[in-house]
Amino acid sequence: MAGVLAWFWNERFWLPHNVTWADLKNTEEASFPQAEDLYLAFPLAFCIFMIRLVFERFIAKPCALGLKVQANGPQKAQPNAILEKVFTAITKHPDEKRLEGLSKQLDWDVRSIQRWFRQRRNQEKPSTLTKFCESMWRFTFYLYIFTYGVRFLKKTPWLWNTRQCWNGYPYQPLMPDLHYYYIVELSFYWSLMFSQFTDIKRKDFSIMFTHHIVTVILISFSYVTNLTRVGALTLCLHDSADVLLEAAKMANYCKCQKLSDLLFLMFAVVFIVSRLGIYPLWILNTMLFELYEALGNFPALWFFNMLLIVLQVLHCFWSYLIVKAAYKAISRGKVAKDDRSDVESSSDEDDSVPRSNNPHNSTTTNGTSGANGTNGYLTGSTCSEDH
Repeated sequence: MAGVLAWFWNERFWLPHNVTWADLKNTEEASFPQAEDLYLAFPLAFCIFMIRLVFERFIAKPCALGLKVQANGPQKAQPNAILEKVFTAITKHPDEKRLEGLSKQLDWDVRSIQRWFRQRRNQEKPSTLTKFCESMWRFTFYLYIFTYGVRFLKKTPWLWNTRQCWNGYPYQPLMPDLHYYYIVELSFYWSLMFSQFTDIKRKDFSIMFTHHIVTVILISFSYVTNLTRVGALTLCLHDSADVLLEAAKMANYCKCQKLSDLLFLMFAVVFIVSRLGIYPLWILNTMLFELYEALGNFPALWFFNMLLIVLQVLHCFWSYLIVKAAYKAISRGKVAKDDRSDVESSSDEDDSVPRSNNPHNSTTTNGTSGANGTNGYLTGSTCSEDH
């Protein structure tokens, strides 16, 4: 194991020429980032998760109820043993052939069976109240950490001149505020890595999971190699748009549509400017060119730049979705359903299909008209997207 660790932490890969790990050991005069510090993120991530549970239960939920947020989930499907067996054991999305077979077996028309499966899928989705509580927690955390980052960074010279990130690198003492900022951000993303499997499922789950992995790797290794100055700039830049996004989602769940639309359009502007403008001109520029000019080339530089470029690709993908949703918002006068919706729309099948005269149809579809109204829009709007 010692040999594997020595190989993994090879100084010639991670550090500039003529720099060793021994040079970055803590002394009485100065403290530097240490790999052991990263272990603090795990208990802190657990604490953040527990704080989230308490916050959602005792703060967010009462706020949601006070704002008349819908507490009930999607309408439940009518109990049916045959359809339930197909749903749980075979498929949640039956094809046309299976639908026709079930129609003959139950003496229901195909449209009624389609509605039953749609209701049954939506039955497993979270209520608007649950989504509001999650968004309020994220809004609160992002607002706190973004405010902390801005207050800290505005006092630093490297906020205004990114070349200062490399002044004296890597022998830059670790400031207590920077240490706290880094560890809390890392802990939060670790908590997201695990809670993502229990949080509201979204269509871009795999992309978000990739984003979290890249973020955790970047935070961890940039900390160990003392790239904390440029790392802090990157973190603060990414947090800037998330506050507006979560605020837009909360307004959407409260049915404050005009406020939600306004906040979403503000989010779109901030996201695109920060991710497609400031990020490449500020972060990528200093990593690709200014660092190279100051210290020359070393292997880890390529590693970090590759991950930063992966983030930029994700930024472009999300910007495309945001622009598309914003265009719909402007052209239709409201924020339309986003491709990253976290709840299946209640009108995913063509509602123009006429209903059968079969008496089973009225029983099966009773009450579904409400689901075809605001519920599909409220739960599937653009504001459903995450970071």
